Amino acid sequence: MKRLLGMLAVFCLTFSATASAESEYNWIEGGVSVDLGTVASIELDPEFIFLDAEDTKQMSLDYGDPVSGFEVGSIFPMDDNQTWAVFFDYEETGHIKDDEKEKINAKALLKSYKDGAEEVNKERQPGDRYYVTGWDIEPFYDEKTNNLTWSLLLEDENKETFLNYNTRILTREGNISVILVTDPNNREIDKQILDEKILSMLNVKDGNKYSDFDKSTDKEAGFGLSTLILGGAGLAVAKKAGLLAVILAFGKKFGILIIAGVAAIWSFLRKKKKNTSDPVEPAGE
Repeated sequence: MKRLLGMLAVFCLTFSATASAESEYNWIEGGVSVDLGTVASIELDPEFIFLDAEDTKQMSLDYGDPVSGFEVGSIFPMDDNQTWAVFFDYEETGHIKDDEKEKINAKALLKSYKDGAEEVNKERQPGDRYYVTGWDIEPFYDEKTNNLTWSLLLEDENKETFLNYNTRILTREGNISVILVTDPNNREIDKQILDEKILSMLNVKDGNKYSDFDKSTDKEAGFGLSTLILGGAGLAVAKKAGLLAVILAFGKKFGILIIAGVAAIWSFLRKKKKNTSDPVEPAGE
């Protein structure tokens, strides 16, 4: 399944020449409502800027990253002192049952990720390998919001630690993937921004809410919360191939994003914002 190949951009460790080729992105300034595909919208904070699905895909391509086809948007801060980013995907997997909410086996899931990383590292060149070292936050499910959350700690061969903070919002016939790209030192303050200024302002549209599921007409995903953490429907492919791990091979959706790549992006964005010939324009202009 294509979604196995991604959700969040694995930006290159090197700030590539293609990234500096300066694609023109259609930035939307905050203070307006923006759509996340057809199933949700978000009231964009005035301090943030937004890229829609197509521009989010283009940015990924500019950084040498494959796109998943499920991108619905991305948010960045205007403040140059903040270097977080939030990426959104939506996948119509079918309705995902949450009956595992009381029995998510964090230990077994972590072992699958570690085994996966080790398998993938066999195919990677020295300098490109990474390792799963543990949970930053063990998976947990909020029944009131139908949000599934977890965060993995990873490190590269230089022992530099990085992480992505993952949230999956269950909907009537799928899930919205929300990935906060940050680092361990800033995770708490950035998570607060995510909770208070992004997730709290995200609205799943009527007819698409988890509670709108109609068993008589809607399809079901055929998997639950644990499988979603390990890659959703793509997990069946991984098992068949004998590699639970292949999940980590392509990175995007599974929290594998090199922090050095984030620094490169923000170097680029700062340059763009400071270029008076290429200002960030308010929506509608």
